[in-house]
Amino acid sequence: MRTVRTGSASGGPVGRVHDAGVRVRYAETDAQGIVNNAAYLLYFEVGRVEWLRAAGYTYAAMEREGFGFVVAEALVRYARPARFDDDLTVRTRLVRLGRVSLDFEYEVLREGAPLATGRTRHGCVDLASGRTSRIPDGLLRLRSDGRTAR
Repeated sequence: MRTVRTGSASGGPVGRVHDAGVRVRYAETDAQGIVNNAAYLLYFEVGRVEWLRAAGYTYAAMEREGFGFVVAEALVRYARPARFDDDLTVRTRLVRLGRVSLDFEYEVLREGAPLATGRTRHGCVDLASGRTSRIPDGLLRLRSDGRTAR
């Protein structure tokens, strides 16, 4: 995984942008050599996981605390096709951090040109009960430098 850049426009987690690199695998393409439309949701997941890691809070840490995120909504808009072995950048931005849910926006780029854009909404759940839960304090306390505030 290649990290390109990370930054925050707002001084907190909302607005923070992180770029992660992915290379298109052969299994993600169809018979015409074009990336299958569902693969973009996997690229979005790479973007989210790496966004959290760059911000100083990982999925593994969240799960150890007993929380998880479930996808409640996903939207993808396709502009141009990607193909096997393309080197892509997944630009991820947290755009909303609520009490029990959060929203990310994504751009999938090849050499700076947008191939797809999208948005996902995630609900926080308590892993033991499977019920909706408040966002973990560790994520709410993130500072703009990516370290957790004490």
